[in-house]
Amino acid sequence: MLKIREAIVVEGRYDKNTLSQVVDTLILETAGFGIFRDAERMALLRAAARHRGLIVLTDSDGAGFVIRNRIRGAVPAEFLKHAYIPDVYGKERRKLRAGKEGKLGVEGMSPAVLEQALRRCGATFLGEDDPAASNGLTKADLYRAGLSGTPDSSARRAALLERLGLPEHLSANGLLEVLNYCCTREELERLLTLN
Repeated sequence: MLKIREAIVVEGRYDKNTLSQVVDTLILETAGFGIFRDAERMALLRAAARHRGLIVLTDSDGAGFVIRNRIRGAVPAEFLKHAYIPDVYGKERRKLRAGKEGKLGVEGMSPAVLEQALRRCGATFLGEDDPAASNGLTKADLYRAGLSGTPDSSARRAALLERLGLPEHLSANGLLEVLNYCCTREELERLLTLN
């Protein structure tokens, strides 16, 4: 079992159950959209973030990004890390049919995928060296690479997101955050030439 310093926030109890089989850390739930009307739960997330850091791990569908953005707006950025699961289409075993967008959520991910998502976001794994420091990629680098601010940047970014196994709803800023933890400038250039 992997030990992580930061607390992790997920959408619901099934996500929490799946993740608790992979990591040993404080795992909190948003109760889905319940986070929008539960001031005490949000206060708990803020306190956990200040005390030990907070990793947001929501589903890769639109609803997951709405919840993620609510937390992003309520918790100071210096205490947050964002872990992203890939877009995998299907349905969880316990459900009769797939969700609205047809994607698996956190509960449907394998332990290896969850570990990879946590490593990509820069989670602090206790007993291991500190995560790699940011590679210093900037928004200007994304612009020069044609991943933001250009007429075809959305399509280029979508292709890169798919190649990296990241969710389609990930913004340019979210992509920059992930890239700074998982690849160097040279690796990014190599990825972009794989068209």
